[in-house]
Amino acid sequence: MKATVRQHGKVSVVELTGKITIGEGDVRMRETIESLLKEGRTQIVLNLKGVSYMDSAGIGELVACKKRTAEKQGQIKLLNPSGRVYDVLSLTKLVDVFEVFKDERDALASF
Repeated sequence: MKATVRQHGKVSVVELTGKITIGEGDVRMRETIESLLKEGRTQIVLNLKGVSYMDSAGIGELVACKKRTAEKQGQIKLLNPSGRVYDVLSLTKLVDVFEVFKDERDALASF
């Protein structure tokens, strides 16, 4: 999995591509979010458009990242989850826990 970060004012947009699975993708996502939080960047949009698959470790890490961000008075919002990833988020009811957006402008404006 690959993670690229770009800034839009106070909001960090994290572009994730590949698979978020145990051992690599979940670790890369955790390290990226922790790095942003250490820099004081607590408004985060995770763009999941390029994520083709997410296993249970990826789901667990996504929830853990949300918790760590909330502890810093921040928010993580999701953007463009692909069909399979959206299905997993729906099945696990995480679409009720995270704000999910289809349009980046809407996600940025929601902060």
